[in-house]
Amino acid sequence: MSRLSYDSVDVLIYDPVPSNRTATRATLYALGFRRTETVSTIDAFVEAVQKNPPDIALCETQGASEELCATIQQMRQGGASYNPFMVIIVTAWEKSTTLINKVVSSGADDLLLRPFSVAQLGSRIETHIERRKSFVITTDYVGPDRRKDNSRASNAEMFDPPNSLKMKAKDKMSSEAIARKLDAELKSAREKLTSEKLRRDSFQVCILWRLMQEETIVVGQVSPDLAKLQALTKSIEVRSQGTEFEPAVEWCGSVLAAAEGLSLGVDRNASMHLLGHGALSLHQVFHPEKSAADQLSEIDATVTIIRARTQAEALAS
Repeated sequence: MSRLSYDSVDVLIYDPVPSNRTATRATLYALGFRRTETVSTIDAFVEAVQKNPPDIALCETQGASEELCATIQQMRQGGASYNPFMVIIVTAWEKSTTLINKVVSSGADDLLLRPFSVAQLGSRIETHIERRKSFVITTDYVGPDRRKDNSRASNAEMFDPPNSLKMKAKDKMSSEAIARKLDAELKSAREKLTSEKLRRDSFQVCILWRLMQEETIVVGQVSPDLAKLQALTKSIEVRSQGTEFEPAVEWCGSVLAAAEGLSLGVDRNASMHLLGHGALSLHQVFHPEKSAADQLSEIDATVTIIRARTQAEALAS
């Protein structure tokens, strides 16, 4: 690891336990890290990321694993004021299946079991410099590609995330060169993240509309599918503003109005019709190359798979 230099790398440690923070900082110091900030709360972690995005973050799960993983997942979804692609290593004292699933689903790069040695941490960090996994973008996940079977077909587009840790530790670029390269790569990656999220989320809105057609709507109650549809549509509305997809904003309004009509019990048939029209029109904004027939065919094929999987799971249980 002598070829790597960590003296200019910015590190952020989140850990609610003072002794853990001290131990982690000492281990990093032994590896050559000299620019290390520590915080004791998740709120402080988020604030630090926004004010001075680190090149690598080490986050402890003790006491708040669910909140931490939800925070990482939200960060990976992208933001204009920070680097959502920073290297993130989660630490824990025990590895349970539940914890592993949470960390994997959050989009973190790694999970490291405590207590760890200088060599163990150094090896993990070197891996994320030399062989960091490509990232994938789906409706619910942005992070390292962890598919076990690479032969399985997938329409998830992979890309190499900006890696300022590598720029500083291995490439040893000047601060000015790093700033220029990172800005350019972040701009490109954010554009990719935004466009891919919009395409996938609009498709998911159509899927939810189809699934809801067979649901029983209870007036005054918002079903999980309807709640997710509303949340996705609001996210699309925000992401589309000021982009080439500005026309999507109007269709988001139509979808949300129809969804509100469903939740209030306003003429279910009419509301579902308006919802379908709005959802398909919204999807068309991001897939102008597809005809209406092609859209419906792809949507219905996916819905068929979802329903078959749901039925199989119900039978198994």
